[in-house]
Amino acid sequence: MVELKAQTPFGDLLPLHIGDMTVAARDLGQLTVLGVFDRAGLSKALEAAHGVALPEPLQSTAEGDAQCLWFGREEALLVGPTPDEALAKHAALVEVSDGWAVAELQGAGAEDVLARLAPVDLRDAAFKSGQTLRSQLRDMPASITRTETGFLLMVYRSMAATLVQELRRAMEAVASRR
Repeated sequence: MVELKAQTPFGDLLPLHIGDMTVAARDLGQLTVLGVFDRAGLSKALEAAHGVALPEPLQSTAEGDAQCLWFGREEALLVGPTPDEALAKHAALVEVSDGWAVAELQGAGAEDVLARLAPVDLRDAAFKSGQTLRSQLRDMPASITRTETGFLLMVYRSMAATLVQELRRAMEAVASRR
C-alpha cells in the first residue's frame, strides 16, 4: 500500500535568500472566502466573533490572530480562525486553505522585485502597510498585501513553483544591480 504524505505548497523550494531579500513560506491558518450578501450585518458579526471589521476595498483589518483581507468585489478573505457560524447569515463561506500558496517577500529591494512582476505601483508612497489588492504577478493571478515587514503574496497552489521561479529571477536581477 502506498503511504501518502501531505506536503506544503512550496515543498523544499523555500526559503530563498538572494542579496538582502528573503522569500519564505507562510502558514496563515485557515483561509475562508466570504461572499458578502449583507455587508453591514457581516461586519458586525465579524467584529463580534473575531474582533475584525469587514475591510473597505483595497484594505485589510487585523486583531490578534485574525485578519480579514479585501479579496474582490463583495468578497473578503478571513485569515486565521475557523469562521463563526453567525457569519453564514450574512455571507457565503468557502474554506479555501488548501487551494492557496502563501509566501512573504522581505528585505531591501522587495519593491523593486515586485515592480518587475506586477503591473501596479507597490511603492510605499502608494501602497501602505495593511493595503491589499488582487493583480497579476507575471502571468499568475495573485493577492498582494503589504505587511509591516514586506509583502504577503498569495497565488493558487498549482502556481507555487512558478511563483518561486519568477521571484528568483527578479530577485537575482535586483541583487545584481546593487
